[in-house]
Amino acid sequence: MNESVNRTADYTAQPAATRWDWLRPGLIARQAILLFGVFLALAPAAYMLNTAFKTREEYVFDKIGLPDQIVLTNFSEALVQNPFLLWMRNSAILAVGAVLLSTVVAALAAFAIARMRFRGRELLLSISTSLMVIPPVVMIVPLFVLYTRIGLISTFHGTILIYAGLITPFSVYLLVSFFRTLPTEILEAALIDGASPLGVLWRVVVPLSGPPLVTLFVVNALYVWNDLLIALIFLQSDESRTLMAGLSVFQGRYNNQIPLTMAGMVMASLPMLILYILFQRYFIRGLTAGALK
Repeated sequence: MNESVNRTADYTAQPAATRWDWLRPGLIARQAILLFGVFLALAPAAYMLNTAFKTREEYVFDKIGLPDQIVLTNFSEALVQNPFLLWMRNSAILAVGAVLLSTVVAALAAFAIARMRFRGRELLLSISTSLMVIPPVVMIVPLFVLYTRIGLISTFHGTILIYAGLITPFSVYLLVSFFRTLPTEILEAALIDGASPLGVLWRVVVPLSGPPLVTLFVVNALYVWNDLLIALIFLQSDESRTLMAGLSVFQGRYNNQIPLTMAGMVMASLPMLILYILFQRYFIRGLTAGALK
């Protein structure tokens, strides 16, 4: 009771300017802008989820309002009438394969740039970082001509190579920033104990790099999962069609059945949403890794 009275007294003893700081016009304006940004980010997802549980007739009558009764027939029809599971499997193969290949290559390159002394390492890092700004569309024509000549069109391993090449520059940049923050004493102790540079990377650096590696996995997997351009051009057969490419065909086929299309979009978004929720703590830590020494 006494503690409660003391806290109340302390609060009332604070200057009025401190208690009502949050009512300052500048702070209110910033909060309003942030809330508006949150609304812009969540409104499409809310519309998609709301529409997916409506019938076609209800959507025609009321496109924005909440459904009178939640129906799941759109999800069952989307699964039955289209090979959603096959599309998901193909997207998972591409995402996992590209992320694993890119992470291995990026870890080797980042360790060499961050911890080994050789001429041109900063130039190599600058070139790798500059590749992040090159749009993939400028490489479509030469890659397509090359893949046609060597027979890699509509193959998973050929497409995995393209995706791995696109996501490796960002992976190298993030891992170099983190590897440079690791204590030099730990790496030198491992070398003194007889470990090779590759052994130091595998036994010391990788176990300490959990957050940035998880960040790379989530970000790069999300990029590959949501990509449409590469999948449409380099995976032309029906058996190798990815989820995003399949949804584009799905949307054209059911152009007048918006709730059915939105149900497919919801199912396509769930795997990546679950992945982010599971690893969000490591994801946030990985994004800030290397920012402070």
